[in-house]
Amino acid sequence: MLKNRATAEGTLAYARRHAGLPGNFRPMLGGLSVSSVGIGTYLGEPDQETDQAYAQAIRTALLGGINLIDTAVNYRFQRGERTIGKVLGELIAAGQLRREEVVVATKGGYVTFDGAMPPNPRAWFEEKFVRSGLVEPDDLVEGSHCMTPRYLGAMLEMSRANLGLDTIDIYYVHNPETQLAGVERPQFLERMRRAFEFLEQQVAGSKIGVYGTATWNGYRLGPDERQYLQMEELVKIALEIAGRNHHFRVIQLPFNLAMPEALTVANQQLPDRRGTALRAAVGFGIAVCASASLLQGRLTRGLPPIVSQAFEGLTTDAQRALQFVRSAPGINVALVGMKSAEHVREILRTLDHPPASIGTFSKLFTPNKSA
Repeated sequence: MLKNRATAEGTLAYARRHAGLPGNFRPMLGGLSVSSVGIGTYLGEPDQETDQAYAQAIRTALLGGINLIDTAVNYRFQRGERTIGKVLGELIAAGQLRREEVVVATKGGYVTFDGAMPPNPRAWFEEKFVRSGLVEPDDLVEGSHCMTPRYLGAMLEMSRANLGLDTIDIYYVHNPETQLAGVERPQFLERMRRAFEFLEQQVAGSKIGVYGTATWNGYRLGPDERQYLQMEELVKIALEIAGRNHHFRVIQLPFNLAMPEALTVANQQLPDRRGTALRAAVGFGIAVCASASLLQGRLTRGLPPIVSQAFEGLTTDAQRALQFVRSAPGINVALVGMKSAEHVREILRTLDHPPASIGTFSKLFTPNKSA
């Protein structure tokens, strides 16, 4: 197990080695210098060929100016985490990287298999999760999601072993809004309280640095929709558990040219009014990592001319779509799934350009009066 975790000193040293990337590194999570783009590891088949492609992509990213890696224990049936752990171990052993320079984020909440789909998934699940007592039937929602302390504890230990890390920098409850498909809101909030209590204990035990919620629908929906998450409610729970020094300090949500709700929809309760999810996060001192920056490749071609006009100097639609996300006020890190070194190099060329100014970014939301 690699000791230590990402530190202000270590990430600053990393940023200084990549000082030629203008505006790429930003303060986050108590002073860490974190790249404006992170590498995601969600897509791909659970096979050795994909493992090798991801290994090359992760290596290229870490050596090229990206120092945040995002994964989850269930991504490719744990193979995502294991590939990351292998690459980190190799680079650190070779002296090309220090553990303190890299921010690693993972998630727990979904049921995962072990490297491959078993011949009989139901029987495997019954043996590994139910008969072992790890999951009670009433704790499981939609046959795939659980966030009890016992389950999160098992997933956290699995992730630490897969990644080879003594401390995981960011640990997310994965899509907690899934629970609202099976339980009423008061019970959901009680489950969140128990999860947060557990995660605060893991911070105290140095197994994680901070924790958060990685969501898909929760922060994008309206308050009257079943899977809606109100950030204020979750912050209140964290405050009641640990006071002002709580460690609920990061969220993940989808944000891109096709899904701008975090910036445009005032669905969150602020102290004196309603505001957007991004504004709420800033107010509560919560960092934001944007998932699906390229919408799983669907925003890499065919963007309207206004986007290329706004982001001059970038040569591909993938770069322009990413520039939109990393330039948005309130976004700390834009996550991009990259399972090839070639894709990483294309994305790294975006980092040769500073994020767009607020004025330039705002043009995309200003009506064209000449139209």
